[in-house]
Amino acid sequence: MKLFMPETVFFEPSALKYPLGNELFEFFEKQGTEIIKTSIQNVSRSIPGNNEQQKYARAKKTLVITTKKSMSLDVCKPSADFEFSLATNCPANCEYCYLQTTQGYKPYLRTYVNLEDIFDTILKHIEKNNQPITTFEVASAGDPLALEHLTGSLGKTIEFFGSLENARLRVVTKFSNVDSLLPIRHNGHTRFRVSINSRHVIKNFEHNTADFDERIEAASKISKAGYPIGFIVAPIMVYDGWREEYKELFEKLRQQVDVNPAKETVTFELIQHRFTPIAKNFILQRFPGTKLDMDESKRTLKWGKFGRFKYVYPKETAKELKETISAMIMENFPDSRIEYFT
Repeated sequence: MKLFMPETVFFEPSALKYPLGNELFEFFEKQGTEIIKTSIQNVSRSIPGNNEQQKYARAKKTLVITTKKSMSLDVCKPSADFEFSLATNCPANCEYCYLQTTQGYKPYLRTYVNLEDIFDTILKHIEKNNQPITTFEVASAGDPLALEHLTGSLGKTIEFFGSLENARLRVVTKFSNVDSLLPIRHNGHTRFRVSINSRHVIKNFEHNTADFDERIEAASKISKAGYPIGFIVAPIMVYDGWREEYKELFEKLRQQVDVNPAKETVTFELIQHRFTPIAKNFILQRFPGTKLDMDESKRTLKWGKFGRFKYVYPKETAKELKETISAMIMENFPDSRIEYFT
């Protein structure tokens, strides 16, 4: 897997007040990367392109070094109690990605350098939650592992959570550059969930990510390093041969990922393919030759948070997906836990 390297880096003035911000500035200066100092409000209009496809391509090669200003953490059910971000967006070009909706007009990458402020916020939410264990999701708004070779932020965060008895961290990734995380003293407090899928879905829709075999290898390394391991199977798609390819997926996982049921239970999260009208519009502009099935007449409406609705598979199809995938999982991982299907 080729590691991400931006073509243009924007630095907000506030970022240079923090050690990580200065380290990154020196790094990119030595690399000869184009550096622009400006406020984040100027970034979108500074990205060149004559149409949405060109602007999207350039934005995916643009990194903004900034600080996290809002310290109010959203609830993140069913994944965790709260979510926070080390980075927003990622360099992958997954055609179906839900960020096409939530960050449609800002597809560039952002990384936050005020880690101490973020950690203080986490401690305050733990105290406010007042539970034996408070869980946090760090990958809802972007994939932090995609930038780890540049920032080291995820490693520092894993170490931070390793020191907390009353909190747990959850990470999900489509990338495979996990080697720097293996020796960290995580104390089993971070659960890695590797985003996996069939060869067809990864090859056709998940561009610039780790491939099928690289992800399974990364999952194997993470498990051997003692991290609790899980898998997000998303988005599950219906296409000719889907049963055979998903069967191959779970058999490969069983063969290559060494899990110990006496330790942490292996978890699976199952998410069927869905899209919103806004996302479909962005997808068609950015990937005009897409093979994604977005025929509304073959779908049913499902209402989500904030009054938004999405198109999902009809109940009969969804039921077949859930039952078929669940049976494959339990056949290969009988001691695992399927956390949800949505």
